[in-house]
Amino acid sequence: MRLVLLGAPGTGKGTQAARLKEHLQVPHISTGDLLRAEVAAGSPLGLKAKQVMARGDLVSDEILLGMLKDRFSRDDTRSGFILDGYPRNLAQAAALDALLKDLGQKFDAAVQLVVDFERIIERLAGRAKAEGRTDDTPDAVRHRLSVYEEKTAPVVDFYRQQGQLTVVDGEGSLDEVFARIVEAIQRGHEVG
Repeated sequence: MRLVLLGAPGTGKGTQAARLKEHLQVPHISTGDLLRAEVAAGSPLGLKAKQVMARGDLVSDEILLGMLKDRFSRDDTRSGFILDGYPRNLAQAAALDALLKDLGQKFDAAVQLVVDFERIIERLAGRAKAEGRTDDTPDAVRHRLSVYEEKTAPVVDFYRQQGQLTVVDGEGSLDEVFARIVEAIQRGHEVG
């Protein structure tokens, strides 16, 4: 099973990806974690990324795609993966689609976790308080949600047009949301 998890910050993607990893017995690939690991390992792509980040710039789609290509070539991804944090824009979605085709890997579904934005703000404010984070103030979260909607709406449409989008209600207990995701990917259709 090859899945992409989509959802605004605070929808529970990381939490559900960890559970899906165990359930599906496939790796959870977070582009943020992958980027940090490549930089720490001093790989050629990691060194390029480190230079870009040192300038305060965003890592290019080309570098991220190169890291994903390398990651997808490893044995543990043969039976699938759960991708979290990528694609974030339409160009990345198209590049991922082309990469998987080049690798001869079938893409199964994009799972979009949907949570009311006011609920997300509450969740992240709670996380900020519990973890002492300063980046989860209500104003900062509203801004991130606005950017997410602007950049990711085309990605959602991309997968919807290809018949690969599964929309899941991300509100409720962890177990309830997990059960909805599993049901949705088994059935291959939208579950609310």
